[in-house]
Amino acid sequence: MNEIYEIDDLKELKNFLERQSNQDKLRENLFSEFLQYADYKNVSDWNKAVKICESLAIIGWGKYEPLEALRGMYFNGNPMTFFINKFGECRFVDAIWSKRTTGFTMEQGRTSYHSSPNQIDNKQTILWDYETKEAIQDIKIDSQRNWTPKNPIWFERGISNCYENSKEFIESVDKELQPRLKEKMRPEKYGNVINRIIINHSHSFYDNAHCKTNFIISESDKKLTNQKAWEELHTMYPNKEIEENGYYLRNRFVYGPFRTDTGKVNIDIHFEKAFSELSYQQQKEQFTEYALTALNTIIDKLKKKKFHYNFDLMLDDFAEIINEWKNKNYR
Repeated sequence: MNEIYEIDDLKELKNFLERQSNQDKLRENLFSEFLQYADYKNVSDWNKAVKICESLAIIGWGKYEPLEALRGMYFNGNPMTFFINKFGECRFVDAIWSKRTTGFTMEQGRTSYHSSPNQIDNKQTILWDYETKEAIQDIKIDSQRNWTPKNPIWFERGISNCYENSKEFIESVDKELQPRLKEKMRPEKYGNVINRIIINHSHSFYDNAHCKTNFIISESDKKLTNQKAWEELHTMYPNKEIEENGYYLRNRFVYGPFRTDTGKVNIDIHFEKAFSELSYQQQKEQFTEYALTALNTIIDKLKKKKFHYNFDLMLDDFAEIINEWKNKNYR
């Protein structure tokens, strides 16, 4: 184990692990070590848990529930660390860290414990008040650099507001479509290159005179800069109308770059006010069309990189699931 902790490069770690003759014994040793550090108390413990999760992602978790050890950011800017499974559910300890003059420490009252099928005791979930003590260490808080197979398509909200008539549709995306993608996609059959394709859908809204956004969709596919969008918008509408309605000129689709280090790529889809005026079923149909267009486009871009990944199977699975959601009445 000491040798594993000393290897920083992922390729070197992979080569070292695959050279071990008894992979089953190695997996059991790694898992036993993981259980020790899943109940981490300081940065050093957490970083060891990260390295073990990276190692198990390489050789496979076997009969155990695969987890990822991730560092994020709390709303106040403080680091947060947590283990999640392929459904995004937390396991074991998650913590919000406090930055002190001499390093980081976990915060009492901001540390939780989540029960897990991997645990060997009967410890129950404890939210926020899981006991921890100040243990300041001036060490970088690591985050897992590889990932376990999971649904690669995630819908997120670019803006949380929307018109009233779209609330039921958006709730269906969150509570009916996304869970089905998590359950029915087959990530183990696609490959390991893609971690997550994040589709942010942003909707027009008008809450009040001081809180409003109405997207005007550009007729051109050429990517707009903020300056170019502002200039073009003012050739289309008078200033007073723009200000009164909160107009913003946007592309329908905006495709971000693929990051090989995280395996992630972002797509933004913007929806004008007219979308919210459609019926619930019409919104589902339009959304499905846009989502499939966006996914086909990003897949075409990714295929050019010659990745070893079954994009066609992934797309077929996604199309089947989203069309099933589109056609089913959940009311």
